[in-house]
Amino acid sequence: MTSQNSRAEVVVSAAQSGKTVSAIVREALTLPWTRAKSLCESGRVAVDGQQATDPGARVAEGMTVVVDERAPRKRSGTLSRDSIVFVDRDVVVVEKPPGLMTVPFDPADKDTLVDRTRAALRRTSSGYDPQLGVVQRLDKDTTGVLLFTRTVAAKRHLQQQFRAHSIERRYVAIVHGIFSRARTFETDLLKDRGDGLRGSWGFFRRPNSKAPPPDAQHAVTHVQPIERLRGATLVECHLETGRQHQIRIHLAEAGHMLLGEPVYIRGFAGDRIEAPRPMLHAATLGFVHPRTEEPIRFDSDPPEDFMEVLRSLRI
Repeated sequence: MTSQNSRAEVVVSAAQSGKTVSAIVREALTLPWTRAKSLCESGRVAVDGQQATDPGARVAEGMTVVVDERAPRKRSGTLSRDSIVFVDRDVVVVEKPPGLMTVPFDPADKDTLVDRTRAALRRTSSGYDPQLGVVQRLDKDTTGVLLFTRTVAAKRHLQQQFRAHSIERRYVAIVHGIFSRARTFETDLLKDRGDGLRGSWGFFRRPNSKAPPPDAQHAVTHVQPIERLRGATLVECHLETGRQHQIRIHLAEAGHMLLGEPVYIRGFAGDRIEAPRPMLHAATLGFVHPRTEEPIRFDSDPPEDFMEVLRSLRI
């Protein structure tokens, strides 16, 4: 390996063969997982001369990995053809990659999932500029299936389904500790629970009243264990409601924060298991089609970075 401060060149050894690109970058520059992953996604890593923007891609012995923190960021990305899971004149279902916001957080955010989806549809629609309706969101580092609508009527129909809690939403997650039995978490979420973080009313600080404040949002998450791991558990989460950070908050407040959780970590006293991002994946999305009235369902396997962490923890 050769290295000059923020630049490194690595010829993959036999011992490194099979590792992910982000793992090689992390080792080469002694970086945290999040920074190594960010360098890949921003186009500052090349494998055998080709830009390597997938942090979970694997390398083989003899390959040359070059990382340059000072290189220009890549331009807005595009969705692969496989990322468009389903599309018709009413809805589009996409596979969201990690590190990408669903919608802009502020006007300066130009490369989001909705932008990339519109660009992908534009390429297949002879220049037509599709307007997409947003009816759900996934956190920036959460992966999996997500739905956009293509007409006003479809958006209204799906919004009603979300309000009625009839949308099927199943997530898989890897959490710290041994989650031994199925549990339901039902709380009222606040933008500030008393310590500056989103969270459940009454969790961080004893409430001053018997009822939650008017702006509290009722949240229900059903969680059951799937597989016991070394110091962690693979769990399945079913949502009744879809509040911001709902799964992350409920699991963290129960003492089982996600592996890779960067925010809801207050009070966690156990040994943290390293992960490149919060280990949360939207695995199933089911709804009634807004025009045909037929039930429709989509399933998604976790991406390679999730599976790599899972394999490393199997007993």
